[in-house]
Amino acid sequence: MKEKTVGFAMCGSFCTFKKTVPQIKALCDMGYSVIPIMSAAAYSTDTRFGAARDFINEIENICGEQIIHTITGAEPIGPKKLLDALVIAPCTGNTLGKMANGITDTSVTLAAKAHLRNSRPVIIAVSTNDALGAAAKNIGMLLNSKNIYFVPMKQDDCENKPNSIVADFSLIPETLETVLTKGEQPQPVLL
Repeated sequence: MKEKTVGFAMCGSFCTFKKTVPQIKALCDMGYSVIPIMSAAAYSTDTRFGAARDFINEIENICGEQIIHTITGAEPIGPKKLLDALVIAPCTGNTLGKMANGITDTSVTLAAKAHLRNSRPVIIAVSTNDALGAAAKNIGMLLNSKNIYFVPMKQDDCENKPNSIVADFSLIPETLETVLTKGEQPQPVLL
């Protein structure tokens, strides 16, 4: 396999970071060159799930690259054709809504827009408490969009959070491989 460069963008679903970071390492171990990207919230917010600086250090050490975390940092992705694919994991309901409606006011949404202009794939790993509520229409719009693919997902706590869906983050590498080699949405989308 010719070395492929993958952008890996993280949004502020902080509770999933510890499941997401190992997938960055898995992609590096598979031979991908990974360019890390974080939304401003993901890059700067300390939460009960961990300190932002700790995640930043870990991700930069895994990738050997500095994290893109500003709009100006993300802008060259399109014109310079920096990526073969872009993974957004976790992708929040907020980011889903912005992408579905063409809003590019964060480093992650601008990275997606810049990358899509080259007709290259974006792989989304959803993590939102309102996926079966307010965000459902945005997921539907994106499922029907060219060059947008989803990591298979499922309800994560149907009794306490009946509208919540989270991707199976362990399927990120497999989803990426399927998209890059076959150009197909992995099935089933809903686990």
